[in-house]
Amino acid sequence: MEIRELGPQDAEAYFQIRLEALYTNPEAFGSSYEEEKKQTADKYRERFQAADSFTFGAFAESKLIGVITLLTEKTMKLKHRSTIVAMYVTPEKRGEGVAKALMNEAINKARSLERIEQVYLTVVSSNVAAKSLYTSLGFEVYGTEKRALKLDNTYLDEDLMVLFLHE
Repeated sequence: MEIRELGPQDAEAYFQIRLEALYTNPEAFGSSYEEEKKQTADKYRERFQAADSFTFGAFAESKLIGVITLLTEKTMKLKHRSTIVAMYVTPEKRGEGVAKALMNEAINKARSLERIEQVYLTVVSSNVAAKSLYTSLGFEVYGTEKRALKLDNTYLDEDLMVLFLHE
C-alpha cells in the first residue's frame, strides 16, 4: 500500500471513490450521493491545488482504496485548528489498517504545519469502529451534536472529537 497526497491528476479517481463513499455509506457524510453526482472531477482538480486543504489517498496496486482530507483554518483566531473530513476506505479493504494509515498521514501533516495545535473531526455516534480508531490515536470526544444528520426519516447524532497536538 502506498499513501500520498493527491494532485490534480488524481481528481477523476477521487471523484469516483467519493461517489462510492456517499452511495455505500450515506450515513457517514454530510454530503449526499444525489447532490454530488451532479458535480464533476474539476471541483477536486481545483481543491487539490488549494493551500489550505490536503487530501491523501491510499493506493493498492495503483487503485485508489481510501481517502482523507485535512482542512486548515485561515483566520487569525482559528488558524491553530485543522479538521479531518471525507475519510473513506473501500469495503473490501476495511480491517487492513488503511484507515489508520490515512489518519496517521493526516495527523503527521497537521504536526508538520507549525501553527496547527489541534485537529478536529466528527463521527456518527453509532460508528463504533471509527470512534475506536480515533480514540486509539488520541482523539477525545468533547461533545455530541444531537440530530446532526437526517437521512430519510432517521436522525443521526455526531460525536465531536479533538486531538491536541501540543499539551
